[in-house]
Amino acid sequence: MAAARIPHLRRIPRAFVLSLSLLYVLSSCYGEEQVPLILWTSEGSAMPSQSAPSAGHIVEQQQLSSYLEKALNLGPKNVVLFLQDKMSIEDFTMYGGAFGNKQDNVFPNLESALRSSSSSLVLPAVSWPASNAVIAQIQDHLETSPLYMDPETLSQLRLNASSPALLVFRLPYGNGADLMSAKEILSENDEVIGQVMSIMKTQAVPYTAIYTALRPSKVTGASAVSWEAGVGGGRSLLQAKDRYRERERERQRKVKERPGVYAPVEFKEGESTCLLLWAKSLSVSILRSGRWEEYDLTSSTFGEGVTPKVHGSSCDKTRARLVLNYENVLGHRSFKLIFGMSQRHYKVSARRWFTLDFVELEYDGTKATFNGSRSIYAPAEYSYRCESVTNYLWPLLIPRSNKDPANQWRVNFQDFQIQGFNVSRGQFSYASDCAGFFSPGIWMGLMTSLLMVLVLTYGLHMILQLRTMDRFDDPKGPAISVPQNE
Repeated sequence: MAAARIPHLRRIPRAFVLSLSLLYVLSSCYGEEQVPLILWTSEGSAMPSQSAPSAGHIVEQQQLSSYLEKALNLGPKNVVLFLQDKMSIEDFTMYGGAFGNKQDNVFPNLESALRSSSSSLVLPAVSWPASNAVIAQIQDHLETSPLYMDPETLSQLRLNASSPALLVFRLPYGNGADLMSAKEILSENDEVIGQVMSIMKTQAVPYTAIYTALRPSKVTGASAVSWEAGVGGGRSLLQAKDRYRERERERQRKVKERPGVYAPVEFKEGESTCLLLWAKSLSVSILRSGRWEEYDLTSSTFGEGVTPKVHGSSCDKTRARLVLNYENVLGHRSFKLIFGMSQRHYKVSARRWFTLDFVELEYDGTKATFNGSRSIYAPAEYSYRCESVTNYLWPLLIPRSNKDPANQWRVNFQDFQIQGFNVSRGQFSYASDCAGFFSPGIWMGLMTSLLMVLVLTYGLHMILQLRTMDRFDDPKGPAISVPQNE
């Protein structure tokens, strides 16, 4: 039991998984589930030496905040955060080649990064509410907004050593019963880590990297009942989850009680309608303390007896601006949802098209702007419709810049339809849908039909090649003599 302290991985890379395995055994006696956290710096950049906690010790939020503060005070201010959906120490013991089986190791890039690091720190048992607050703690310390990235986006970004940045890379986790699915996904996540480390190395900017998760992937024993331990006031998050489900059921009940079809938002210039907006659901979310707080704007925008406030809207032949005004949204007394559109003639297609140039959130004097012109467009005579318009999960809206406050927001518009030009009789024109005609389902049907046609054609061709004999044997007559040579 001499390994009471966690070794620095840059010195003993082969002992990485073994130490985690040992500490997992020691910490499994606790009733609370934890996630590991690994922190390291780029080659040539050092952070203050920090004594790792003793074996079996669970790092809570206050202690984790102290670790991060010491690392960021003198270490690099560019932080690369790999935030996985789920992770436990068992993932390293099962898939990390713990007993010398290096061919089974799915973390070669992580191990290489730790080996080349100037300094590193491993916390195998961090309470998962503390790991949830990592983003908020780093954001408060660096005084910068998190940027949700992928390797392709990072390759186009130019970092500055003197300007702090928080780059967040979300990594999935396998949820299936097949253990190989989790192994494959962890291997893909390690490939992402390798790509990011390679890009950061080419930019020659010092950085601090953190690898952790939002919650544990393995729940065992009594922890299965209360693995979501309370963060404040001693109340468990299991009860909070029940309250959330109850509120969600109540919200769904109210949605069902609303009429299925309601009038769109309408803005008139004089006596004629020039702007129309309709959606099944409008919602916005803001990131606070590592959690997304959502607010549904639907009931304040649509429905019987609801009169949305659209003052500030305008429209002409080339530009249109729809402003929806709200009050007391997510703690902001004044809140505006703004849609900016424009139309112009394109010589290539020989017709006019309109684009949704931006969606803007204006709250208490601050503006968060999403660009939409690259993905949201339609012929000027049509309306635009899409089943889902968001800035995440196949985003159609993109933050205007890396430092724009839009990086702290999520917008989600379901069954969205908008028209800013050529509105006739207060009704939407023909809708140009965002989904292409050849959807994956259509392509699958076409390929299957083509395969069946090819098989049928081959079969018919083989049948047509069959030939009957030109002579037949008569049992009552003499036998047919077939000469053996020509």
